[in-house]
Amino acid sequence: MKRIILFILCLLAGLMFINAGLDKFFHYMPVPKQVPEKVAKTVAAFMEIGWLMPLTGTIEILGGLLLIFPRTRALGAIVILPVLAGILLANINMNPSSLPIVLVLIAIVFWAIFDNRAKYLPMIAK
Repeated sequence: MKRIILFILCLLAGLMFINAGLDKFFHYMPVPKQVPEKVAKTVAAFMEIGWLMPLTGTIEILGGLLLIFPRTRALGAIVILPVLAGILLANINMNPSSLPIVLVLIAIVFWAIFDNRAKYLPMIAK
């Protein structure tokens, strides 16, 4: 039962990351009319750096795809972790109302990491 729940949660989280990554390329999600000034300035600064959004989008798509499949979930969780750290810090500083969804995503990724902890041991073994 635990495996099924983890699969469903990783599937949903992976699809969210894939969607967010694809939006960085195709800009199909509507932008809210009332965006805080701090957020608008930050997004404008990120858009000035031409390679940053495509890089982040690629990592989100790749990490989301890897997170979905049980065989590659350990790698996907590690790939998506830096993006999640950035999302967490951005939401703490600019949009605290979005923190619950970010914390849920972090909990899912940490569960995936904890569930695959045996796969990480060779990287830190002497």
